Amino acid sequence: MNAQNTDYNKDFKFLEYDIEKLQKGYQNKEYKITDVVKSYLERIEKVDKTGAKLNAVITVNPDAMKIADSLDQVPAPLRKGALFGVPVLLKDNIDTKDKMPNTAGSLAMKDSFPLRDAFLVEKLRKAGAIIIGKTNLSEWANFRGIMSVSGWSGNGGLTKNPYDLTRNTCGSSAGSGAAISANLGIFAIGTETNGSIICPSSVNGIVGLKPTVGLVSRSGIIPISVSQDTAGPMTRTVKDAAIALGVLTGVDEKDSHTLASKNQTKTDYTSFLKPDGLKGKRIGYSKKSSGNVKVDALFQENLKFLEKEGAILVEISEEPVSNEIQGKSFELMVLEYKDGLNQYFKSLGANAKIKSVEELIAFNKNSPEEMKYFKQEFLEMTQATKGMQDENYAKLLKEIQEGSRKNGIDATLKKYQLHALIAASTSPAWKTDMVNGDNYIFEGSGAAAIAGYPSITVPMGNIDGLPVGILFYAEAWSEGKLINMAYSFEQKNPQRLVPQFKNGN
Repeated sequence: MNAQNTDYNKDFKFLEYDIEKLQKGYQNKEYKITDVVKSYLERIEKVDKTGAKLNAVITVNPDAMKIADSLDQVPAPLRKGALFGVPVLLKDNIDTKDKMPNTAGSLAMKDSFPLRDAFLVEKLRKAGAIIIGKTNLSEWANFRGIMSVSGWSGNGGLTKNPYDLTRNTCGSSAGSGAAISANLGIFAIGTETNGSIICPSSVNGIVGLKPTVGLVSRSGIIPISVSQDTAGPMTRTVKDAAIALGVLTGVDEKDSHTLASKNQTKTDYTSFLKPDGLKGKRIGYSKKSSGNVKVDALFQENLKFLEKEGAILVEISEEPVSNEIQGKSFELMVLEYKDGLNQYFKSLGANAKIKSVEELIAFNKNSPEEMKYFKQEFLEMTQATKGMQDENYAKLLKEIQEGSRKNGIDATLKKYQLHALIAASTSPAWKTDMVNGDNYIFEGSGAAAIAGYPSITVPMGNIDGLPVGILFYAEAWSEGKLINMAYSFEQKNPQRLVPQFKNGN
């Protein structure tokens, strides 16, 4: 079947539905929850597994229809929860205690069934969400090998970009980005260490919200970096991101970083959804070229739009986080990775197929499918360290956090009296190259990621039919303010483009 000549969107009843529209249909008895879930499962089969073969969903929940039916039985007065009846997808590095394994995209983990739900999964289920499947990802959240290809995993294969099936989805939340752009669910949960929510959201034409580290619990998520990892919503609208974020927040005793959110967290971010959120805001930007003249031109157009909406644009002369700090953050990730993975393997109990990074490395060496395209240098690097017991760890952590926070983003916001900083989120999606690996030109997400600060990307336009996002970021716990600005931008300048699954561009 030639995907280019097929209109996959024509007969899908729930195309571009959001949470509010879906739930209004339930209230008006236009359809049942089972009707909705069945439609999304059929679309996954039609678009993802056959037809366009997007390959964004790695596992479908075999109990999805059963769960939907149980929710249909709940009387209308008792239907509570912000996500009641909403079909949700999870990145396949988030634990669910059901019939779906949690694999990180690795063949070593294909039969790994967690002992409990991740904390955020408990929150989603309590809010009435139906987890209809798990999404593919760059294997081990793109921290396995140097010549990696975003969106590829040994267990899930290659995820394709729904705008052009020959182009990349970015990663590591590749399947989450492609799936939501392609309307395979209402929203997805992705995870980010550095760019893994923002980049795939940008190149797949959706909204991605990376929260402050500690706002959303990481317990039950396969880790890379305890100081940078977070989970966050990937949606088609800012409003859905705000609704989803309110469900996800909360203090979790299994993740000590969430203790800092106790007086910062909200369970409802929809109060920030005001259309005049840009008016009077001082927003900083850099004139430094992204390396892509088309992206630079598109960004300049959007700067004019921001000014038209009443924003006060301020050019900043230096990058908020230095190249030196950005480089050192990689060293920190390598040290934290070993401890994080080994602790995760331990959480799987005595029946865990893989019990250590050392065993994982050995498995991969004996798996031709795993080593087909690239190697496992990052796993070998972390195994060779003392992990977080390294004598330089505490000093390195302090240096990076001070350099990116107090002397980085905080200092820049204070110096220029800014409400937020902006940048182009990424370059457009590149042609997938299984021989030479990824071909990033740039990403705007690094500063906020290293600081553990929040950021949100929203579509700002397209280049030759390929979407590009604009990134808003600011200090810790500023999600509400960022949602406010992003919502205003989206409402006044809607740039969401429904993908058409072209095969070559």
